[in-house]
Amino acid sequence: MTKNLDKDGFSSIVDDYQLFYVDLWGVVHNGVSLHQEAIKVLNEISKKKKDYILLTNAPRPNHSVKSFLEKLGMDKEIRDHVFTSGEAALNYLKKNLSDKPFFHVGPPRDFDLFVNFKENKLDNIKNCNYILCTGLFDDHDKDLKYYKSLLEENLEKKMICTNPDLIVDRGNKRELCAGSVAMVFEKMGGEVIYFGKPYPEVYNQSIDNKNKKILSIGDNLNTDIKGANLLNFDSLIISNGIHKNEIHEKGIEKTSKSYEAICNYIQSELKW
Repeated sequence: MTKNLDKDGFSSIVDDYQLFYVDLWGVVHNGVSLHQEAIKVLNEISKKKKDYILLTNAPRPNHSVKSFLEKLGMDKEIRDHVFTSGEAALNYLKKNLSDKPFFHVGPPRDFDLFVNFKENKLDNIKNCNYILCTGLFDDHDKDLKYYKSLLEENLEKKMICTNPDLIVDRGNKRELCAGSVAMVFEKMGGEVIYFGKPYPEVYNQSIDNKNKKILSIGDNLNTDIKGANLLNFDSLIISNGIHKNEIHEKGIEKTSKSYEAICNYIQSELKW
């Protein structure tokens, strides 16, 4: 049974945990502005001398997301807690594939990810060693059929996906993410190596989480909550995020069951 925290607030459970993984997009901001109630929660967690990681499926290095959050007006003390799926992927690429030619699927704003080995980026997918997927091309950001035709003759190559999210809401606008392209590739028989929630690597790289009582907070059942379930963390779903309409129509029990996810807590927005 999922407990609703809207009445008692996040403060009613904070002392039960030592470490918090907090999703950024959909919990702390909406891509356009910060959620001030969530900022208050982060400050209160710090006052209690507890750890938190702002764990985000962003296909860019930590410093790029920190820069974006600074523009939104987030204080440095909070920004310093950021860890991205892009950073986890970058650590893997540096160790294993930094000298290999690759084809990039994604917008120019993600070029930060491979700035240190950009000379290996190819314009022709046929000649690459692997496919690096950070998102969709700006001129094909709604058409997954385009990616099917682009990728179907290159299924022998591995794809590195730096954001497993399928969709995101930027303000009131819904957009496709890298995970949607990776899913097309997988359905055709291609192999994808994912970095980001729900896969354990990104959690384990971000902080020493051994032997700690952990709560994972997010708005996405497929990534934030499933990631918590896989690693045996407790979870809090924010219901005004990506699943807002589903939860409103079916309730959290039926909605979470349809995603094969388990939520310990639900709150409409992260609020102290």
